Amino acid sequence: MKIAEVNVYWGRPRWGFVEIVTDDGLTGWGEAIIEGKANTVLACVEEMKEYLLGKDPRRIEDIWNTLYRAGFYRGGPILMSAISGIDQALWDIKGKYYHTPVYELMGGSCRDKIRVYSWIGGDRPSDVARDALEKKKAGFTAIKMNATEEMQIIDSYEKIDRVLERVASIREAVGKYFGIAIDFHGRVHKPMAKILAKKLEEFQPMFIEEPVLCEHMEEFIEIRRACDIPIATGERLFSKYDFKRLLQTGGVDIIQPDLSHAGGITEVKKIAAMAEAYDVALAPHCPLGPVALAACIQVDATCYNAFIQEQSMGIHYNEHHGVLDYIKNKEVYTFTDGFASLPEKDGLGIEVNRELVLEENRMPHRWKNPVWRHEDGSIAEW
Repeated sequence: MKIAEVNVYWGRPRWGFVEIVTDDGLTGWGEAIIEGKANTVLACVEEMKEYLLGKDPRRIEDIWNTLYRAGFYRGGPILMSAISGIDQALWDIKGKYYHTPVYELMGGSCRDKIRVYSWIGGDRPSDVARDALEKKKAGFTAIKMNATEEMQIIDSYEKIDRVLERVASIREAVGKYFGIAIDFHGRVHKPMAKILAKKLEEFQPMFIEEPVLCEHMEEFIEIRRACDIPIATGERLFSKYDFKRLLQTGGVDIIQPDLSHAGGITEVKKIAAMAEAYDVALAPHCPLGPVALAACIQVDATCYNAFIQEQSMGIHYNEHHGVLDYIKNKEVYTFTDGFASLPEKDGLGIEVNRELVLEENRMPHRWKNPVWRHEDGSIAEW
């Protein structure tokens, strides 16, 4: 069996797909994307084709290492996202070849299902108590929300109070034991992050996410000293080597590698094992499409330290199309009592709606994240 085709496609709202076809007709799908840089990542996949065509797709470790190590310059969001989409597609093919779900090829599952959470609010969150209660009524046991709008390095306590009011309203609406994850989104700098984290403690959040950006990962330990809330981060890290430095800081409780950014199934499985050795939990980042989510669940199935999974159904970014539009077996993403079942079909377990992918690809999306500025005109973190 040899790789005969490598195809890339754009798909709204902001996704990129990789299709790998073998000479005996098997097809594997992956998601290769950096949100806002779809053209660049998919061009990178195209550039990697010469390393793939004619190769045995079952030799995933060898192909992965060729794509990573055969280039003098390596790592980073673009190269690793391209590898991620290719890697997912190769695992999809391998599972289909052996007529089994991917997780069975990685040692089998250690759980029957994985807890999932749902997004509420938006970039500038509002009506969060109402939205959280709706998610609870829909069966979810946890939600995540953006904490705040833009915030300067030193900012007003008025913004802090608005965050506290929103979280308080959620806790009152959903009760004491419902999971509330609060995403700082890298918008908050260390001086204000310490204050905000300490004041949020009374609401017993499930975790706070990206209290500061990972380029300041040495500061996580200082934020941890300010509060007793689990700290999560990792969506903007791209390899086991990035996560090695993060884990060595001792300031993180939950890692959030993205399977479309951090080297795909092959690399994230290794990252998860590293985290387990540090007694750190796994909650893969996935505000993306159906292929990325399928890849996440395959990894969750095999990792003891996986405890919850992000998914993007209902997220504020998804305009024009959502996760279910791009797959034919929509029942695979039916959540029950806040849990997703493990896929039973071969490969990644989803049947991609190729017709919609081709239709969307005729008019490639140009999604870009908003550019925010502070009141004084300086650029704000989004």
